[in-house]
Amino acid sequence: MAADRKQSTPRITHADRLVDAKSGITKGELAAYYARVAPLMLPHLRGRPVALVRAPDGIAGELFFQKHAQHGEMAGVGLLDPALDPGHEPLLQIDTAEGLLGAAQFNVVEFHTWNALSRAFAQPDRMTFDLDPGEGVEWPRMQEAALLVRTLLDELGLPSFLKTSGGKGLHVVVPIRRAHGWDEVKGFSQAIVQQLARSVPERIVAKSGPRNRVGKIFADYLRNGFGATTISAWSARARPGLGVSVPLDWDELFEVDGADHWTVATIAERLDIGNAPWAAMERSRKGLGDAMRRLGYLVN
Repeated sequence: MAADRKQSTPRITHADRLVDAKSGITKGELAAYYARVAPLMLPHLRGRPVALVRAPDGIAGELFFQKHAQHGEMAGVGLLDPALDPGHEPLLQIDTAEGLLGAAQFNVVEFHTWNALSRAFAQPDRMTFDLDPGEGVEWPRMQEAALLVRTLLDELGLPSFLKTSGGKGLHVVVPIRRAHGWDEVKGFSQAIVQQLARSVPERIVAKSGPRNRVGKIFADYLRNGFGATTISAWSARARPGLGVSVPLDWDELFEVDGADHWTVATIAERLDIGNAPWAAMERSRKGLGDAMRRLGYLVN
């Protein structure tokens, strides 16, 4: 469990350093964004291991993906029990606004989370389907693919929640009860994607790799394996324009014009809605047993 710390406000140095040339956003402005969205973002981070994407020279420079503690301490960023990921330095956890700003001081742009809570690490509490477009796939096809995923999940009796990725795709998230291990959850999510690929092979593929998805969409189930992470809601993306991953109501799917519909510069219009589209997530959790039987998936 991450250690409790007295909260403070980390100082942001080199605040005028340019992070993104397209939007003109600086390090100080990105830190201010995270301070502003902290009340919305922390419920998605709290209690989960987090991975970070750092951009010391802005997003046009080299990016660094960090899952474990490294040299130097980020204010407010907790270190977890090394036993959670043996053979590595401790995993990281951010539970406070201080941690968000401490990470921003270390040039963090993106925040990714695991599919399990730190206190119940052996059993994921959600499945994530990352709809990743191949070359030539237009946005309307992405919207249709999200509905196809939702339809199959409905048939399996599983709830689903939607968000933009902030980059190129859409994420469909399924809250589940903690009853299965990582391999079982990943295996079942793969079976769901394989069923989709059999049903609509002209649209969805179950194999990763750019060659496999030219003109098609890879429904990425690999997000559900041990060690994999997915961009957190309200995180910016280290892409030109600094798109933001935002929770959506399913009724809003066809109202957004891309995965980066909202950016750090334009997010203010969305903040009043905030996490409302996901308000029912916790009470919607379902076990996977019935869904596995409906799909004919047998757990070894």
